[in-house]
Amino acid sequence: MGRALTVLHALGMMLVVFSISYVLPLLTSVVYQDGALIDFLLAMVWTAGLGMLLWLSTRRYKGELSIRHGYLLVVAMWTAMPAVATLPLLLLIDGLTFTDAYFETMSGLTTTGATVLTGLDNLAPSVNIWRHELNWLGGMGIIVLAVAILPLLGIGGRQLFKAETPGPMKDSALTPRITETARNLWLVYLAITIACILSLKIVGMNWLDAVCHAFAAMGLGGFSTHDASVGYFNSPAIELVLIVFMLLAAMNFATHFLAWREKSLWLYLRDVEGIATIAVTLASCVGIGTFLWWQGTYPGFWTALRHASFNLVSLATDCGFVSVDFNQWPIFAPMWMLFMSCVVASSGSTGGGIKMVRTIILFKQGAREFLKLLHPAVVNPMKIGGHVIANNIVFSVLGFIFLYFMSVATMTFVLLISGLDFISAFSAIIACINNAGPGLGVVGPASNFGVLTDFQTWVCTLAMLVGRLEIFTVLILFTPHFWRR
Repeated sequence: MGRALTVLHALGMMLVVFSISYVLPLLTSVVYQDGALIDFLLAMVWTAGLGMLLWLSTRRYKGELSIRHGYLLVVAMWTAMPAVATLPLLLLIDGLTFTDAYFETMSGLTTTGATVLTGLDNLAPSVNIWRHELNWLGGMGIIVLAVAILPLLGIGGRQLFKAETPGPMKDSALTPRITETARNLWLVYLAITIACILSLKIVGMNWLDAVCHAFAAMGLGGFSTHDASVGYFNSPAIELVLIVFMLLAAMNFATHFLAWREKSLWLYLRDVEGIATIAVTLASCVGIGTFLWWQGTYPGFWTALRHASFNLVSLATDCGFVSVDFNQWPIFAPMWMLFMSCVVASSGSTGGGIKMVRTIILFKQGAREFLKLLHPAVVNPMKIGGHVIANNIVFSVLGFIFLYFMSVATMTFVLLISGLDFISAFSAIIACINNAGPGLGVVGPASNFGVLTDFQTWVCTLAMLVGRLEIFTVLILFTPHFWRR
């Protein structure tokens, strides 16, 4: 009981901090006079009030967070934040149910980019800003932002950082103090976001669209201010800018920070995972572009390459922007794009899926097994970028891959039982667990997840949460060992 109350105490203060995020849509409402000011003020007050209530009622349980506290708080945060974030949507969008509103905010904060809303072009500017701000905040992780604040409240942050942050960032001491690390990562994230906003404005977007799409691109969240997504602009220049920033967001932000600190681009050449991410993505762009041209989907190679490149990069990096209905392409192309969404994003990026570093480890482990069959006595340590990978990390990756595919299979079967066809069910789960956005079939780019039943919507919502928290963080709560003293 004490453990849960300690978590509630920390959660209360984090909700108070989260209420500050309403400032941006409030300012937007004032600038555009869209009539949403009072609703956002109410949502801000309710969120802050709930947070203060939790914090004050559990203040005697304030204390250092253990590893178990960290996992509990991460899951509590990523389930409670979307719930309170639904308030302005429920107040401002007529006929929106809590199920759909929660799906939308979970999609935003987990940077999935799947939506149940239509009429995005006519939404109040402050509502669109709010949706995209959720993308941006979720991109680097609300928890990583919070660890820069929690120590000031007497609550240690390292356990949260290790519980939420994927891959090598857990153990890379970029700076001596974890709070300084979190702040520096956010500064880099903010700087690249500003560069993206300015670039989009230069190539033709208005300020609202530029800010919203930059937030979505850097968070790899894929929300848009238009029902036609990026296809609304029909601009190769805008697509090119977004490709560049989506690829930057799909790389490890630790690499961006170190390159900025050392004032050297050579550090990118030492990032084996980042090089693999870029190489595999660009090669696939050329391959799918050539395939679409060969199949006659587009009359010219450059047109095929343009549409293949933008949509493949968007889906592969788990962003979710679309410029055309790739559901109408020959099935190989969209299926390859969904596969890419599983493996392309780097650890420490804002993308989801298995992550490239795990893919590299899995590939190298396969090669080790072949060598072991031929030479049983050989000693062949695994190395990535000159660093030896311990066997316990390899075993952890194998366990993750197993749980990942079992989660995909289980939730796909659940959707099949609910009456959804196979392509729609499978692609919906892949898109949600990878936090990638659109799927195929009835949840393809020309439609959205609003066609699903409430039950199917909740299954996809769970898939987004499990994928964003990298499976272990959620499933560990259901093991007997976690609750034993």
